[in-house]
Amino acid sequence: MVLGEDRDNYFVSRSIYSEQSFAEENERNEKVSQNLPTFLSSIFPILDWLPRYRVKEWLLGDVISGISTGLVATLQGLAFALLTEVPVAYGLYSAFFPILPYFLLGTSKHLAVGPFPITSLMIGSLVISMTPDDKFLISSNMTESNATHLDIAAREAERITIATTVTVLVGIFQLGLGILQVGFIVRYLSVPLVGGFTTAAAFHVFVSQLKIVLNVPTSSHSGVFSITVIDIFTNIRKTNIADLIAGLLTFVVCITVKEINTRFKDKIKVPIPIEVITIVATGISYGVNFEKKYNAGIIKQIPTGFLAPVAPNVSLFAQTAGSAFSIAIVGYAVAVSVAKVFATKHGYSIDGNQEFVALGVCNIFGGCFLCFVAGTALSRTAVQESTGGKTQIAGILTAVIVMIAILIVGKLLESLQKSVLAAIVIANLKGMFWQLFDIPVLWRQNKIDCLIWLVTWVASVFLGLDIGLLVGVIFELLTVVLRTQFPVYAVLGNVPNTNIYRNIKTYKNIVEPAGVKIFRFSSPVYFGSVDYFRNKLIAIVSNSLLLFANSFPIFRSRLKNFLFERTYGHPPPPLEVMLRHCPVLWDLA
Repeated sequence: MVLGEDRDNYFVSRSIYSEQSFAEENERNEKVSQNLPTFLSSIFPILDWLPRYRVKEWLLGDVISGISTGLVATLQGLAFALLTEVPVAYGLYSAFFPILPYFLLGTSKHLAVGPFPITSLMIGSLVISMTPDDKFLISSNMTESNATHLDIAAREAERITIATTVTVLVGIFQLGLGILQVGFIVRYLSVPLVGGFTTAAAFHVFVSQLKIVLNVPTSSHSGVFSITVIDIFTNIRKTNIADLIAGLLTFVVCITVKEINTRFKDKIKVPIPIEVITIVATGISYGVNFEKKYNAGIIKQIPTGFLAPVAPNVSLFAQTAGSAFSIAIVGYAVAVSVAKVFATKHGYSIDGNQEFVALGVCNIFGGCFLCFVAGTALSRTAVQESTGGKTQIAGILTAVIVMIAILIVGKLLESLQKSVLAAIVIANLKGMFWQLFDIPVLWRQNKIDCLIWLVTWVASVFLGLDIGLLVGVIFELLTVVLRTQFPVYAVLGNVPNTNIYRNIKTYKNIVEPAGVKIFRFSSPVYFGSVDYFRNKLIAIVSNSLLLFANSFPIFRSRLKNFLFERTYGHPPPPLEVMLRHCPVLWDLA
C-alpha cells in the first residue's frame, strides 16, 4: 500500500514478522498442498503413475517382460525354497503373493519382488537351529531293537510355521521402520560391509546347495559354527552319480548362457532365460525315471492350487526377533540398492521410506499366505528391465505366470531333480563370488575399508550370517569413531604458479607461504578429537617457533624450556611473556 504521493519517497505497509506468524502461514500452505489426492498418492504410488500409463508405448514391453520374468521367478521360487528348508511349493507362493501389494505401494518401476537367496538362507539357518532332526525322532517299540525313525511330516509342518511367522515379523519391522521414516538406517551398511557379507552368504549358499547336488546325507547343525562341509566330505562316497551329473550339466549350461547374455547384451535384445532348462531336465528325469533306477532326489510333490491363509504363531516372536530384524535390514538394503541402480539408469527416483512400507506390507501379507521373506534378486530384476519392462504392470503379469504354474503347471515339475534347482542357485552366485577380487582394489584405495570387508566376511562365514552382520556393523562403527578421533591432518603448501595447495609431505616442490601455516584437519572438532587437534597444532606451530628461535637466539633457551615443560604439563613462569605474544599457544595452553 502506497502512503505517499511522492514517487521518489513512499512507504509500503506490511505485517511485522514473527516466528509464530511464519509457522501459521507455513501450516496453512501445508494444508493446501497436502490435499486428499496428494496424500493418497504418497501412500499408494500407483495412483500417480497408472493414470499416466502410455499404453501404446509401454504395454508390449511390459507383456514380454512379465512373461519372461514369470518363467524365471517360478523356477527361482522353487530353487530358493531349498534354502529356506521348506517344501518347494512354498517357493511358488513366495514368488506370487508379495507382487500384489508391491504393485500398489512400491515406488520402483523395475523391481522384481520375490525370494532372495541370502534372506532365504538366513531364514533356513534359523529354521534348522529351531527344528533339528533330533526333535522329531520317534522310537518304535514294535521290535526288540527299539528302532527310531524321523517324523518328516511333523518336522515340515513346524518348519513352515517358523518360516512364515518370521516373515510376518520381518514385515512388521520393515513397516514400523518405514512409518518412523528411518530409511537412513541403511546408510550404516557401507559398500565394503555389504560386499563382505554377501560374499560370505554366497559361501553358505554354496555349501547348502552342494549337499543337494551330491545328494549326500548330512546332519542338521545349529549354533554359531553351523557349517556342513565336514559332513559333506565325510559322506562323499555316498554321492548319487545321477544327481551329480545332472547338477554339473545344469551348472555348466547356466554359466555359459549367462556369460553369453553378459558379453552380447548389446546384440541380444532379450536375454536367454536359461532357467527354463528345468523343463528339459524334468522331461529327461521323467522319461528315464531317475528316481527308481538311480534313487535320485526329486521334488516328488507340488500341491495344486492355493492353501488357506494361516495366522502367524505370535509366541515365536520373542524367540526370533533378533534374526528377524537382521533379515529385515538385509532384505531392505539389497532391494533398495537394486532399485536405485535401475532408477538412476531410467531417470526417476524412489522413496526409501515408502520402500520400507511396501516391503513390510508385502512380507506381512505374504507371511499370512505361507510365503517366506520377499525382497528381490538382481538377476530377476535385470531380466524384468532388460526385456523391456517399463512399469509394475510387468510385475502383475509375472504374478499371472506364477499363478498358472501354481494352478496347472506345478504338477508337471514333480519329476524334476533337486540337484538341477541347486545348480541353478549356485550359478546365480557367480557375481557374489567375484566380489573377492575387490579385496586388492580396496586395499590400495582405503585399507580401513578393506579391513571392514575382511572382518565382516570372516565373522559371517564362521559365526553365521546374523552374528557376522552384527560384528561387521560394530567394527565399522568402531572405525568411524577412530577415524574421527584420530583423523588425517596435513600442513599445506602452494603449488608454484597456481592456486592449488597440497600436503607438503606428499608432494615435492611445494612452497609454504612466508609467515603462514596452513593446517588441514580432516574431521569435525568435538570432545573426542579436540585433544588430538590441539596436540598436532601445537607441534606444528612449535616447529615454526623453533625456526624462529634459530634466527633469534634470545628465544632459544626459553623455547626449549617451554617445549620441555609443555610435554610434562608444567609451563614455567618465565614463558608467560612469550606465550602472551603468541595467542594461539596461549589459548591452547
